[in-house]
Amino acid sequence: MENGGKKAVEGGGKKVMSWHNKTHRATDWEKTAGNMLEELGLERLVKRIKSSSEQFPDIRTGQNIQYEMVDAVMGAFSVFFMQSPSFLAHQADMKRRKGHSNAESLFEIGEIPSDNQIRALLDPVAPVHLSGVFREVFHGLKSAEVLKGMRSHGHNLLIALDGTEYFSSKKIQCQNCSQRELSNGKTNYYHSVLTPVIVQPGNEHVIALEPEYVLPQDGKEKQDCEIEAGKRWVGKNGASMPKKVLRSWEMIYLAASRS
Repeated sequence: MENGGKKAVEGGGKKVMSWHNKTHRATDWEKTAGNMLEELGLERLVKRIKSSSEQFPDIRTGQNIQYEMVDAVMGAFSVFFMQSPSFLAHQADMKRRKGHSNAESLFEIGEIPSDNQIRALLDPVAPVHLSGVFREVFHGLKSAEVLKGMRSHGHNLLIALDGTEYFSSKKIQCQNCSQRELSNGKTNYYHSVLTPVIVQPGNEHVIALEPEYVLPQDGKEKQDCEIEAGKRWVGKNGASMPKKVLRSWEMIYLAASRS
């Protein structure tokens, strides 16, 4: 009875300890998530993106300047933030009917541009002009100790890098398109991007880092690829990343380059 009771107590103790550890980890993540939500709050994001967009190049000439560049940027951001392709159309209709809209109050948009007007203004702008926003968010999350709560194996920050295509056509092309020859002899034109994210085993949340676009590079004869984009990403972001982040990346890069 005594031995059996001792084993039962030990077994119960282990269960309590296991439950305590899980609860402790859950509490840590709740704190991390709270800091993340505060740092990535809409008000702060809008302020950061507006500040960056004020430096965007504007190639327009003459009197065709009805819409400010910042309104085009915030209009594009609002569609993705709300995950609604028709968001701006609804907001423009609301402003006509009621004299105000959520686009003004939430995203500080002055004049609501149409989809075509946004494309005309933003298509000529290189993605590098938004690099500052990603850096500010990253350092903000670091200062708020959000990154500390995302560390895992060996106290590393694990970065998963994945390439994805976001445009593909057999007819439409531009000077920045990559291309592949199809089995039927036709050419497929496409755009792709490398998307690094900080991940943590068992955590469904990720932190997106600045992407690196697969684009024709000056002075390079070979077509750009994800491995080369990865090298550029390290070159641009390595200095601002903790060393343990780079070690994680090197392992992924070496595995990819040898496969």
